[in-house]
Amino acid sequence: MIETPWGALAVNDAHVHFFSHNFYQGLARQKKAADAAALAPLLNWEIPNPDPVELGARWQAELTAHGVDRACLIASTHADETSVAAAVAAYPDRFYGLFIFDPLQPDSNRRLASAVRNPNLHCVCFFPAMHTYSIADPRLVPMFELISDHGKAAFVHCGALSVGVRKRLGLPSQFDLRYSDPLHLHPVALHFPKIRFIVPHFGAGMFREALMLADLCPNVYLDTSSSNRWMLYEGLDLRAVFRRALDLLGPERLLFGTDSSFFPRGWQRPVFEQQAKALYELGLDAKQAQLIFQANLETVLKPA
Repeated sequence: MIETPWGALAVNDAHVHFFSHNFYQGLARQKKAADAAALAPLLNWEIPNPDPVELGARWQAELTAHGVDRACLIASTHADETSVAAAVAAYPDRFYGLFIFDPLQPDSNRRLASAVRNPNLHCVCFFPAMHTYSIADPRLVPMFELISDHGKAAFVHCGALSVGVRKRLGLPSQFDLRYSDPLHLHPVALHFPKIRFIVPHFGAGMFREALMLADLCPNVYLDTSSSNRWMLYEGLDLRAVFRRALDLLGPERLLFGTDSSFFPRGWQRPVFEQQAKALYELGLDAKQAQLIFQANLETVLKPA
């Protein structure tokens, strides 16, 4: 529980990146560094050892220190779902397992078929701009059928996309924002009504389109995570963003998240405090706040 303007509130975080040893190893290869540990002085970050359960323990202690009940841990590179699944298996009451999935990779069908059967993996994360495909590509239909049949959720990143660790390492991010429009998800969400779709960062600069999508598709949820720097594109502040989202969707389809990722920074409490302040100033009551900060996530990630 965390003390808030409404009193003590249970909090779940819908968006925490699980930067595993495998994640850093992949960056080290791209940087042509000796190994993952060689990135530590370049980043001034802690590089975890190869055991993902130890990183899970670090996040479990971090959540406890801040009073956070549960968090979604996102395996943040393709083919790393086993890392986050191991952490979730060790702490099933503290974490949900999410994983980035590139449907264009030759191993994608095999990986997805295995992942959707894993009880420690709850949501598949698609990054169309990063991996350069349309979320409405017909080749993805059998994959969404698997996700639907096994009662999993799907996270679809839309809008502006930048990866801070790549910038810090001087690595290029050749993302194609032509694939970032939330409206591309519209036919998919209509065709797969059993899948709960999560669009993070309020659509990350495509706020109007994300609102249109969610208004037309009741199985689409918006997560509130990150600094939401995209607000500069539209001349909005956080209260205005929440007001528009609440007016259209109500509090039932917003999922609180921070976009926390690395240590020693750990959990991004200032993001929580900024969002709680904005929602309190908008006049939400404790019951409505509890939906956004805790209960909605449990609804979205429960087995269908």
